[in-house]
Amino acid sequence: MSNTVLLAPAPVSAPVAPARHLHAVVDSAPAAPAPPVGVPVGTAPRGFALYVGLDELKAAADGVSLSTIVTALRQTLAELAPHAESYATVALAPAAAGGRDVDVVRLALHEPSAVARTKAETPDEDHVPGGVTIDISRRRVHIDGEASALTFKEFELLQYLVLREGRTIERTELVSSLWSHADGDEVPGERTIDVHVRRLRAKLGRYEDIVRTVRGIGYRFDRHADVVIRFGHGTPSPDRF
Repeated sequence: MSNTVLLAPAPVSAPVAPARHLHAVVDSAPAAPAPPVGVPVGTAPRGFALYVGLDELKAAADGVSLSTIVTALRQTLAELAPHAESYATVALAPAAAGGRDVDVVRLALHEPSAVARTKAETPDEDHVPGGVTIDISRRRVHIDGEASALTFKEFELLQYLVLREGRTIERTELVSSLWSHADGDEVPGERTIDVHVRRLRAKLGRYEDIVRTVRGIGYRFDRHADVVIRFGHGTPSPDRF
């Protein structure tokens, strides 16, 4: 990442006016910002997204890591705009995805203009017979070739575990990550998570053991030979920063 330094032009000296010609400067409120050009009526800019195309290997070659860069950007943001809020996520894309890194990132994170250029519909891939297909991008789960009627929260729960494969997730993390007061739903207690997991397992049928209980801690997704995970063009990312 190059550092660009903008140098202000040297001030042009001007003759100093005699004191009798100087006028008092009257403090006034700053002028209201001009309305943004091209913004649809009824909308207003609320922030911006900065897409960075850089994988861990290239970052390491530059002597940094993705988390180091994110931390530095957040520190700069805090200095420039203390009231700003930020959220960072890592873009997951197929390892063989071609093209410029930043374009891969934009597509993986569903940036509208990038998605619009690749909107041509492709036929659904065949589902694995006799197994489970978890399609993250389309939010679908097929079991033995049949669509499973998971509720929104059941899919969110399964997806959260799948994206953190092999890691044990505590009940408190599931509650704080999947429920919020903004949803309008009552935030469940930790034990209520057990009920949701039980219902999810019931719908997974004979593949229920892909969601494992780690006694006294929480739950973990373990890959199974009969489970296929499809991420599509873009994948919701685990929070790594």
